[in-house]
Amino acid sequence: MFNLVLYHPEIPHNAGAAGRLAVATDTRLHLIRPLGFSLDEKHLRRTGLDYWPHVDLHLWDSMEELRAAADPSAHFWLLSTKAEHSLWEPELPLSPGDYFVFGPESKGLPESWLRAQPDSALRIPMPGQHSRSLNLSTAVAIVLYEAMRRHLPPTLA
Repeated sequence: MFNLVLYHPEIPHNAGAAGRLAVATDTRLHLIRPLGFSLDEKHLRRTGLDYWPHVDLHLWDSMEELRAAADPSAHFWLLSTKAEHSLWEPELPLSPGDYFVFGPESKGLPESWLRAQPDSALRIPMPGQHSRSLNLSTAVAIVLYEAMRRHLPPTLA
């Protein structure tokens, strides 16, 4: 099972879409407070539809709290448009149990994290010359499905 982490998410629609994706892929969703919305928000429920009660949801007060509770062998991948490594690099050891960490929609992850862990920072290739970033829920889906693709049995591929 993979883990999706939304650090300080701001938009309920994106969290709802990530929750729906988590249910569809048997993935755990972690939300790091503060949240820019209430978990009762109608947009969150509307996007997650009837999936939301089935989300394997974990709420944390800090990234440090999540890291302390995680399996020590799990890898934390930091997703950012500022990362040097591409998600498509074939030698990346993406493995079940890993955590994919996404920052708030308006500013992304702290740059200090990216500097401290440059080999764990990944970007999604965007060849469009005018693109700056992708919608958070789109980025979450791309990353999760790439990780899953690498580990699916041939019968599900």
